[in-house]
Amino acid sequence: MKTLGLCVLTGLGLSACAGGMNGGALGNTNQNNIVTQYPIETAMLNIYTKQRSEKLVAVIGNQSVSADIQVTPKGSMRFNNKPVQGAEVNTINKVNNQITDQSVAINYFSLNPLVFHGFTDSTGKYSLSNQTSTIPKMATIGDSSTLMTENVYADNSMRKKIGTYHQDWSLTRDTNNTAWFCIETSSNLLLSYDPAGTSSECYKINARGDILASKVTISQPASHGTKPVTFTSQ
Repeated sequence: MKTLGLCVLTGLGLSACAGGMNGGALGNTNQNNIVTQYPIETAMLNIYTKQRSEKLVAVIGNQSVSADIQVTPKGSMRFNNKPVQGAEVNTINKVNNQITDQSVAINYFSLNPLVFHGFTDSTGKYSLSNQTSTIPKMATIGDSSTLMTENVYADNSMRKKIGTYHQDWSLTRDTNNTAWFCIETSSNLLLSYDPAGTSSECYKINARGDILASKVTISQPASHGTKPVTFTSQ
């Protein structure tokens, strides 16, 4: 699954999958109108598979960095010799409002239940995902789980593996009727350190699984430890 943490390029380039704006089943509430459960599968569909656009911004030093993201469903496709659904992610990266890069990726997935199979991108990368747990229809505040292991190759010949990543998810309270749904991506297990850094993608959701806002924190290697950079939706 192509997530922001796996899309950070050398320098300030970005390629990302981010929030959507579609509805789903209502989460459970208690007598004090506090939502206790949220539709996680619907939220993930809204984040990665639905038509939408978003802009993520951050300030790094004295530079303004942004990623203009457009997700477009591609319908039925084939990937790794399987019938799947696809969603294209087109990202235009800017520094100080000047375009520095444009990239295109396609996430491949199947429905009922939602399973991610991998991605391809405009640099030739080819990823195969091994989803290690079922994405629940509903989750309760405080829940978390492993999600998948992702093997990334230089191209579709799969002769050269360039990365292996673990991804997990968690759900934490924001307000009485919103929550933060976060996807954590580990460092590259093939390297002693990951030049692309680790990432935490967090999406504010409501009881229908709508994406209300997003923030992405990327921890990149620095001379002393790591340096976190946070991008927020605009």
